[in-house]
Amino acid sequence: MPVIETRALKKYYGKNRGIESVDLSIEEGEIFGFIGPNGAGKSTTIRTLLGFIRATGGEARIMGQPCTDKNLSKLKRRIGYLPAEAGYYPDMKVRELLNYSAKYYGASAKSRINMLTQYFELDTNRPINALSSGNRKKVSIVQCLLHDPELLILDEPTGGLDPLMQAKFFALLLEEHKRGKTIFFSSHILSEVQKLCQRVAIIRDGVIISVESMASLKDNRYKKVRVVVREGAPPVALRLGGAKDCRPEGAHVSFLYSGGVKELIRELDRLDVENFWVEEPDLEEVFMHFYRKEGAENEPLPSGN
Repeated sequence: MPVIETRALKKYYGKNRGIESVDLSIEEGEIFGFIGPNGAGKSTTIRTLLGFIRATGGEARIMGQPCTDKNLSKLKRRIGYLPAEAGYYPDMKVRELLNYSAKYYGASAKSRINMLTQYFELDTNRPINALSSGNRKKVSIVQCLLHDPELLILDEPTGGLDPLMQAKFFALLLEEHKRGKTIFFSSHILSEVQKLCQRVAIIRDGVIISVESMASLKDNRYKKVRVVVREGAPPVALRLGGAKDCRPEGAHVSFLYSGGVKELIRELDRLDVENFWVEEPDLEEVFMHFYRKEGAENEPLPSGN
């Protein structure tokens, strides 16, 4: 049974689309990445899952239970949520806030609070309003983990953390994963997802455009083709199935290609091409082709002028 499952989940704000037909299936014990640029619909999906906003249509389940207020209230001990930004009572001290959170979850969490605050080097006697953005993020992380939940839902979790604390946070997540936790990791930073996740859903403009394993992305079927057009050649359209993310830069053109070698040679022979190279793309280039708007894949090749 999937720990998180959505079917045709949608959320509209009036006539404006938040998310549309989001289908996700996240298995127990998985670190699942959810990646897209800011404004793509990641936070809307999470907030809909957790019942903070009501879906316009579709279905969502966590641990087999529909995401209703009643069910989510019962599941709160089993879920840890880390928001992108959290609001706190500014005059509260860190320890007061964490103890209050433990009572909310019905958890006896003194030893775990001590362990986590020491791990993240967090002074629990300071008031919230005296903390830097990085230390506020640490408070949110401890708050998310203090009741030892089975499912972690993390929305842009590293914002404000310095590189050292990011590394410690990732190490802790991997330890939690070894203990059997399921982790839903939402980010716009590819390198974070690449370090941690086994599978990833790619969202653009509120729509899931692909769900891939990280292994398949690393061993992707695309090659990067770089072409030099002869000087004075007229602009021509690249008509080649399997070509994506065509990027002209002066006399040079690069694109990702998943078709056969014979078809590629035949098409380049038809064009006025001076030279070309075929090489492995880096992972960021593979991701970027998913973010290109439909119809932008096969732009005309430029002239060499």
